Amino acid sequence: MGKAIHTHQMIHDGDHLLVAVSGGKDSLSLLWLLRERIKRIPIHYRITAVHVDPGFGTDSAAQMTTFFSAHGFDYRVLKTQIGPQAHGPDNRENPCFLCSRLRRKLLFELAGEMGCNRIAFGHHKDDIIETFFLNVCYSASISTMLPVQEFFGGEITGIRPLYLIDEDLIRRYASAMGWEQIKLGCPSAGASKREEIRQMLQGLYRSNRKIKGNIFHALQNVNPDYLL
Repeated sequence: MGKAIHTHQMIHDGDHLLVAVSGGKDSLSLLWLLRERIKRIPIHYRITAVHVDPGFGTDSAAQMTTFFSAHGFDYRVLKTQIGPQAHGPDNRENPCFLCSRLRRKLLFELAGEMGCNRIAFGHHKDDIIETFFLNVCYSASISTMLPVQEFFGGEITGIRPLYLIDEDLIRRYASAMGWEQIKLGCPSAGASKREEIRQMLQGLYRSNRKIKGNIFHALQNVNPDYLL
């Protein structure tokens, strides 16, 4: 994570980070490690953890409030109905896209309200690769998520400090920390297009352990002269 932050100059002295925390292993690890890092570096930045309860009935807002309070994090928790809205009868084809879009909109609005100039997301190496294949297969686009991405003319910057890290390492870290994963109750969990892509990739990885690294490096070694 330190290498990713340093290479892309993701965080500067005096920054105020909104850390998007879903309650899963990735975002919990990101939140914890970003705070631990402050003790070891010569700059200081502020962290505010933000959880958006999508409204599926599991009351993740209460669970995350307990976690943030117990561990001394500054936080904001938003209770919404964006999950049921995204899974409504008029949006059965792609509920995940709308849910993500509505959640991101809330985070941007809250970042502006709190004066946060950066939003930290818990996406890791596997997310970067999966997003590439999702975009190729379902959006006819050769693209993926960026380590650093400016929004609104640079007013807010999105950062992904875990983008160099394999999901399995994060899973083992979260397990060692003893965190109980917060369930959001999403009806699309485990049955999304992303899950289909993930299963396809896992089959490739099992056939040759070099494939995952090759795909990730290919995303940084694009030759436009050989693209249509």
